[in-house]
Amino acid sequence: MIDTHSHIYLKEFDADLPDVILRAKSAGVQAIVLPNVDCTTIEKLHKVEDQYKGYCYAAMGLHPTSVDENYEKALSEIKKQFEKRSYIAVGETGIDLYWDKTFLEQQKKAFRQQIEWAIEYDLPIIIHARESFYEIISIVREYSSEQLRGIFHSFAGDAEQVHQIIELRSFKMGINGIITMKNSNLSEVIASFPLDYFVLETDAPYLTPVPFRGKRNEPAYLRHILSKMATVFECSEEYLIKKTTQNSQEIFKTII
Repeated sequence: MIDTHSHIYLKEFDADLPDVILRAKSAGVQAIVLPNVDCTTIEKLHKVEDQYKGYCYAAMGLHPTSVDENYEKALSEIKKQFEKRSYIAVGETGIDLYWDKTFLEQQKKAFRQQIEWAIEYDLPIIIHARESFYEIISIVREYSSEQLRGIFHSFAGDAEQVHQIIELRSFKMGINGIITMKNSNLSEVIASFPLDYFVLETDAPYLTPVPFRGKRNEPAYLRHILSKMATVFECSEEYLIKKTTQNSQEIFKTII
C-alpha cells in the first residue's frame, strides 16, 4: 500500500515517529507521501524525508488555510525550495472555504501559481478542496489535461463530482478514513465507479478511521481504509492493494 497523503512530520509525531514508521511497515505500507503545509513546516518535512529516504517522499506547496495577505512572500519562499531539492509533487494546495472565505481571491491566485509549478517541473499536484470543489474544478480546467495530473485529496463529494474528476482524465481521488465513518455516504457514491480513479491516504494525524476515532491517525491505519474499500468494491484486499498502488504510481511516477 502507498499512503498518498500523510503529515507525520508534525508535532503530533515528535515523541514516537520511529515506532509510527515501524507500525506502518508492519501494516504493509510501502511508501508515504508527505505534503507540506507552509513555510513553518519545511524544515521538519525535510528532516523526516531525509531520515526515511526511499520510504517517505516530500511534496512542496502552500496549504490554502495558510494563504493570507502575505501569500506572495510565502510562495516566494516555497518556490526557492524547488531550486534546492527534488520533490514528488506540488502540494498541498487548493482552496478551502470551510474555515474562512476572507482570502478567496488570494487562494485562487496561489493555487494557479502552484499549478504552473506542477507543469513547469512535470509533477503531480495534491489538491485540497474543502467546500470549494466547483471553484477548484473551474481553475483546473483552464489547464491542459495532457500537462496536469494529480490527486483530489480527501475526496468526500457526490457522484457528479466523481464524474467531473474522471473527465479530467489524469486525476485520482484520495480515499481516507471518511469512508469508514457512519455519517458518510462516500461508500455509496464511489461504489459504482471504476477503481482506476482512486488511491489510498490517511491524512494523518487527522481523519482517523473507525475503529480508532478520537485517537491520532497514523499510516498503519491505512489497513482499515483498505478493508472498508475492499468491501465497497467487492474485491479482495490483495487486488485492491495492487490496483491502488498502480494508480499511485501513475500519478507520482517515481514511487516503486
